Amino acid sequence: MGCCQDFVHQTTPLPRLFLMLPRSPQQLPPIVLTFAASDPSGGAGMQADLMTLSSLGCHPLSVTTALTVQDTVGVGCVLAIDSDCVEDQARTLLEDMPVAAFKIGLLGSIENIVVIAEILADYPGLPVVLDPVLASGRGDELADEEMISGLRELLLPLTTILTPNSLEARRLAVGEERAGEGEHDETSPAPLAECAQILLDLGCEYVLLTGTHENTARVVNDLYAQRLGLVRSDAWDRLHGSYHGSGCTLASAIAAHLARGLSIDAAVWAAQEYTWQTLAAGFRPGMGQYIPDRFYQTRLRSGALDA
Repeated sequence: MGCCQDFVHQTTPLPRLFLMLPRSPQQLPPIVLTFAASDPSGGAGMQADLMTLSSLGCHPLSVTTALTVQDTVGVGCVLAIDSDCVEDQARTLLEDMPVAAFKIGLLGSIENIVVIAEILADYPGLPVVLDPVLASGRGDELADEEMISGLRELLLPLTTILTPNSLEARRLAVGEERAGEGEHDETSPAPLAECAQILLDLGCEYVLLTGTHENTARVVNDLYAQRLGLVRSDAWDRLHGSYHGSGCTLASAIAAHLARGLSIDAAVWAAQEYTWQTLAAGFRPGMGQYIPDRFYQTRLRSGALDA
């Protein structure tokens, strides 16, 4: 009792910031749960998701699917987290907080894909943004054929919007096609519109196919929808350099805007605009790729970046 009294008498009045009452549930920021691997470089993976979601006004929850050894040059090692642990992480959070959207990145193992599909099936009303991470920017393989089959068969039917680049889209779609007629190969790549339709047929509601890897003057991103086909096409100035975590940033930004109540069309546009700005303000902290600056808006306001 005496110690408490001494503490009260010796402390100065708390700043007004600390005297604010807690928010009511209606005032909570949108909560987004991300399944992703840890990237110690801070460029991609879970770290990219957390920064993006936070910068866009969401409260991020994180379920670690794998640990990695990587830097801005490439990925040296991936250690998948045990699927029981992945499930425990996710269900503990979901039982405690009202999640508004899911974002999915690198999953590490087929066992994790199975568990995450079971979890998503228990929350059918929530939007799911899937970034199919199949390889690093350097080309390091991050998903084997069993995992790719698991993505197609288990996760795509539960996905609201899939966000592959052109390489990922062809690998996901052409693999499915080869089980049938097998018309396309590496020397005769499948048209991207055809890939998008194959992916839609596998069950996802929308496919945002990004054109960073295509040989075009500007980067063209196309949004396809079930039964509607191409619903929007956006062209962006191609920036100098290669970026670590651009896909993670885009997918997380879409999840953030969906969690805030935007339509798919509006969320896709807002996320693209945000991502392009993070890339334009990107920086190169190491010997490899540039990293998007997810807090460019904060640095602009503080004067740390030139407008």
